[in-house]
Amino acid sequence: MAEPEPLSDSSSPPPPHFLIGKDSRGRWVAQDQRGLCGGLFVNRAEAVRFAMRETGRRPQAVILVSGLLELDMTRTGHPEIQPAHREPERRAA
Repeated sequence: MAEPEPLSDSSSPPPPHFLIGKDSRGRWVAQDQRGLCGGLFVNRAEAVRFAMRETGRRPQAVILVSGLLELDMTRTGHPEIQPAHREPERRAA
């Protein structure tokens, strides 16, 4: 008898991929590709440790950038996972 295939959860966002590199001031940066999570670190090892922890210890999800990488935390979220804006409900008295 064949084993049933596990159902994939298509509503969950893809796992994050992190970029690691130095910014124009020489600080180490780790940031997910969606711009939702990241930070500045004192050295490369700490940036890699953070990215590995955030990606569930998946080394293939951590990418070292050879050029400049500036931290950009201005994005507010992935449009597919942000809650939709809803008007307040009105009730009849």
